[in-house]
Amino acid sequence: MSESRLREEICRYGRSLFERGLTPGSSGNISLRLDDGGWLVTPTNASLGFLDPARISRLDSAGRLVSGDKPTKEIPLHAALYESRGSARAIVHLHSTHAVALTMLPEIDPRAALPPMTPYYLMRAGETALVPYYRPGDPAVADAIRGLAGKYSSVLLANHGPVVAGDSLEAAVFATEELEETAKLYLLLRNLNPRYLTPDQVSDLVQTFGLDLPSHHDHDGHDHG
Repeated sequence: MSESRLREEICRYGRSLFERGLTPGSSGNISLRLDDGGWLVTPTNASLGFLDPARISRLDSAGRLVSGDKPTKEIPLHAALYESRGSARAIVHLHSTHAVALTMLPEIDPRAALPPMTPYYLMRAGETALVPYYRPGDPAVADAIRGLAGKYSSVLLANHGPVVAGDSLEAAVFATEELEETAKLYLLLRNLNPRYLTPDQVSDLVQTFGLDLPSHHDHDGHDHG
């Protein structure tokens, strides 16, 4: 896909996310890794609902601005996730309400922020890590992301929001939406003792669909499936 088409894709998905209330105001950002190692990334203080394809920031492989507006201050976050997950081609970061609410609950496991509630949560988002609170734009968040060693494609930033990588922009958007809907389900069912997927049901999904879940890695790093 040409760079101009990719710019239009960022605007199209950004508008869709904004119009459905998944990231209010000028919150949230999207990036796309290009074949030359550079990136396209949404500008700082830009609403995802009103992006201009021509003003999207173009960075080179070293993260320097080549053209367009000044990029989002969350560049260290995106860079760390690309660096640690080689398969990532796009990253979506939102301030979606239910996912943010989930990060504030005391019982959340940092290694599995959500239980295995639905097959599509595991198939699209995988398992989700929770990292501690950092000030937005704080370069230290990059170290927290690197500390996950590329095991997770979806990460929740405490009191802030989700960061989700995909092998395409569509995959990253769909995974972010699935994460938000699963967080909503969790909040709806909290303290109601719901039935989650059993370990056998999760293993069946891993084997059938070749899922790469951190909890299903052997000690040698290979997936059970």
